[in-house]
Amino acid sequence: MDTRIKISSLPLREAVADALYRCVLGLDCNDWDMFRSSLAEGEDISMELKGSISIKGPDQIKQFIFDFIGPLDTTHHISNIRVDVKDGDDTATLSANAVAQHYREGEGPDPTTAHLMTGSIYVLDLVKDGKDDLWKIKKWSAKIVWRDGDRSIIDRGLSAAQN
Repeated sequence: MDTRIKISSLPLREAVADALYRCVLGLDCNDWDMFRSSLAEGEDISMELKGSISIKGPDQIKQFIFDFIGPLDTTHHISNIRVDVKDGDDTATLSANAVAQHYREGEGPDPTTAHLMTGSIYVLDLVKDGKDDLWKIKKWSAKIVWRDGDRSIIDRGLSAAQN
């Protein structure tokens, strides 16, 4: 599977959206380099989940998001992307809907196993990184709108992030 981090010749709006695509592809493929390429540098990057959980800095994001969700059997489907960016700017905002299917590690192919499907609304603040010319997530707010299935598949990870 070709999961190159940088894709050449993307128009501006697609280049901004590619940060979110790299993020969820990194999760779905358990690819830290791909996931990390979607995040801005610095300790002030953050992810907010469910309106009450705030995860700050690359170390916490790796511990409570990537290390927890990356090994699961997941697919994230992104739609309804809206990008607000002007030519020449180095900041942008993006909103999108996401449907994600979650199975415990190695259990995804088994149709009889427990799973969790979620529907979420994402709002992201992004910055353009001059070093590698990629757009990156500075702040990601995820509002889980609905869930179907076994909540324990992801709730134990979210509970750990709250503590």
